[in-house]
Amino acid sequence: MMSKPKIAIIIGSTRETRFADKPAAWLLENAQKRDDLEFELVDLRDYDLPLFNEVASNLWVPSQDPRVVKWQQKLAEFDGYMFVTAEYNHSVSGSLKNALDQAYKEWNHKPMAAMGYGGVGAARAIEHLRGIAVELQMVPIRNAVHLGGGEFMKVSPLGQNGDMSEVDAVLQPSLQATLDELAWWTNATKAAREKTA
Repeated sequence: MMSKPKIAIIIGSTRETRFADKPAAWLLENAQKRDDLEFELVDLRDYDLPLFNEVASNLWVPSQDPRVVKWQQKLAEFDGYMFVTAEYNHSVSGSLKNALDQAYKEWNHKPMAAMGYGGVGAARAIEHLRGIAVELQMVPIRNAVHLGGGEFMKVSPLGQNGDMSEVDAVLQPSLQATLDELAWWTNATKAAREKTA
């Protein structure tokens, strides 16, 4: 029996006061209701990544820093990725960009999706993330989950700091569309990688 494809839900912020944990927990809980994919939460805080300082991308030269190698080994376990991202100055956080830069081969030919949060649901950050993903030879999918505007203020400490259940009904349609598309591309790219391995 074939194993289920594995998806990493990557928390893309390392700030002490980050909001990411609340939507990431909601995302994991809902994603785990599916029976066609396996999900694991991956927190950038657990990897203590230095700023990129290798001779070159690991596409060309094996990375030397053991912290970077540990990160690459973790990424290699997955068949696809879903990023939980804030929006910093119309883009992703520096910690997420650095984490993306610290690997190359591990991202290749795998799909990526995103859940963004903030005033506009991190729409501009997710657009930047998709562009980065293309350069890393990933497959960025069309759908995304955007927690923004009034819904964001309902659950954020900047607003009412309510439970994610208060915005669940609004987010479910985009979540299901995103996970359905992610599953399709994960299966397609996994089959193609196995055929050429």
